[in-house]
Formats: sequence, C-alpha cells, structure tokens
Amino acid sequence: MNTVFIAGHARLPAGMAAQNLYETLTITAEIDKKYGVIVTASCTLATEHGRAFVQHLLRGHSLQDGIDQPLASIKNHYLGKAGNAVMSALKDLYKHYELYTAEKL
Repeated sequence: MNTVFIAGHARLPAGMAAQNLYETLTITAEIDKKYGVIVTASCTLATEHGRAFVQHLLRGHSLQDGIDQPLASIKNHYLGKAGNAVMSALKDLYKHYELYTAEKL
C-alpha cells in the first residue's frame, strides 16, 4: 500500500450543529507515503456540503511542503463557525504526519 491514514482532532465551538454529535472535530486524510500528498480527506462537520468543501480545499496538497498553504486556503475560503477548529485539526494532523515521517528515518 502506498498511502497512510492520519487523523487530527480539535475542539468544536459551542452552539454548532456538529457539536451536538461530537465534542471534537476530526479531520482524516489518506496521504501518499512518498510525496506526502493528501489523496483524500474527510471531516466530521455536520453537513455533507461542509465535509465535501473541506475535502476539496485539502486534496492535492503535499504535506512535505508544510501546511501554510492549506491553512491559508481554509482561512480564505471556509468562513463557517468551525473555521478555527478545522485549522486546529489540520495542525494536529500535520503534527502526526511529522511524527510518522520522523519514524521512517
């Protein structure tokens, strides 16, 4: 298998629809092992449209280049109440990716 599955988590703000289902927002990503590219991503936002939009923003980014670009994409294009939680979950996912790549060395 040429991919790895990594998850990142963050607390959701109070009063959100998704918070009634989950206390935390989770972003999962299938990542190409060689190039660090996000092949597909998912998150626990309440609406299918929100989940698809976050996937669209993240897909194709290489984590080998860091997360500044995907964070900027989220900040500039996702204007929902969970924006900070989405960015925090992505930072957590990236931290797990860095641990994974450090273990490979």
